[in-house]
This record gives sequence, C-alpha cells and structure tokens, in this order.
Amino acid sequence: IQYLIIKEPIKNRGFMMKQAEQLTAIKEYTIQKLGQDKTGHGMDHINRVVKMSKRLAMGEKVDPFLPIVAAYLHDTIDEKLVDNVDAAKQELVDYLKQNDFSDEQVKIIMDVINNISFAHTLDKEEVKLSIIGQIVRDADWLDAIGAIGITRAIYYGGGHHEKIYDPAIKPRHNMSREEYRNLANETIINHFDEKLLHLKDMMNTETAKKIANHRQQVMLDFLDEFHAEWDAKM
Repeated sequence: IQYLIIKEPIKNRGFMMKQAEQLTAIKEYTIQKLGQDKTGHGMDHINRVVKMSKRLAMGEKVDPFLPIVAAYLHDTIDEKLVDNVDAAKQELVDYLKQNDFSDEQVKIIMDVINNISFAHTLDKEEVKLSIIGQIVRDADWLDAIGAIGITRAIYYGGGHHEKIYDPAIKPRHNMSREEYRNLANETIINHFDEKLLHLKDMMNTETAKKIANHRQQVMLDFLDEFHAEWDAKM
C-alpha cells in the first residue's frame, strides 16, 4: 500500500496491515455506492481526490491515512446523490465501526464529509474545518476547476438538462443554499461565475493554492475563448 508512511517498519507492521485492510474495505464500500455514478462523482473523481488528498497531506506533514479515508467517502452521503442523507450517514457510521475505526476516528471522518460541501459555505454560520477537513475539501475543490473541472461542469449540466449559455440569464450572487441547488436558474457557463471561479481564493493549504492558480487560468482562458466564439469574434 503506497498510502502509508512507515517510519518503523518492523514495530508498526501489524498496525500498518490493519490500516491497509481498512483502506481496502473503505474503497470497496465507495465502489458499491458510487461505482455506477453518471453525474461526475464516480470512481474516477474519487480516485483523483484520494491522490490529491495524499499529496496535500504530505505537503502539510499530516498522516495521510484519515484524509485518504475521508476522500474515498466524501460523496457517499452527498445530498445530490443519495435519497436519504440521514440513513446514508448512519449506514456509513455502522460500516466504519464494523471495520475497527475508533469512535474518535469515526467522529473525525464524519465531521469532514459532513462539512466540506460548497453548499455549507452558503450557510449563515461559517464552518470551521480541521486540517484534515481542509485537506480533503481542497482536494475535492481542485477537481472542480481546471480542465477536469470544465469537463465535469459541462457533463453534470448536460445531464441535468441545463442550458449551455444564455446572455439574458445573469449569474446569481449571494445565493442561499436553496437557490444554489435550484438548477432551473443556472446555465453551465454561469456556474463558473457563480461557483468555480471563486474556489481558488477559498483554498486552505499552500500546495492547493499553487495548483489552483494554474487551474484558474485554464478556466479563464476557456471562458475567454467561449465568449469570443459565442459572439462570432473568433
């Protein structure tokens, strides 16, 4: 397992084997829940967030185990993807306990995945994230911007029958959570101004901030080209 930093291989071998088994169980759970996803939240997205969470954790000198676990699980209770959020949360808690995660670990994992959604930033009270939460949210949001982010925005919007663009429909600002979830008032291109272009300045970790700068420019270049072509200037 490449996810683990083994500083004392002989002494900690049993502990590391336990973590390896737990990661296998967590991945299997996520595949069961999201393996057939067609909204842009499938295992390709999950695997990228896992890899980025490991990278950011290493950059922050944080043990990557719990960030990786939370990264695997972060969309398994997403209100966009499950019919009953409370039931999904309870099922996940039970599964974690069945796989020997301690009460403290379960609390940390659930706190992360309960609070990293962009929708939570629209609530009146700001959510204060732990360093693990910051790492996983940064990793998740990095996958929403840049070339992959452009592709996922178009894929998700098309799947929900959004208009590509309409100059008469202006981007929404200062949205409530309910307004944000109302796709009837959104176009795919407006989604960049309403959300995606704001994520760069909301990153927490230094590594994520550097990556986000590049991905932001990729989106800005795309939007410049899109509007030029829309107006037949290019």
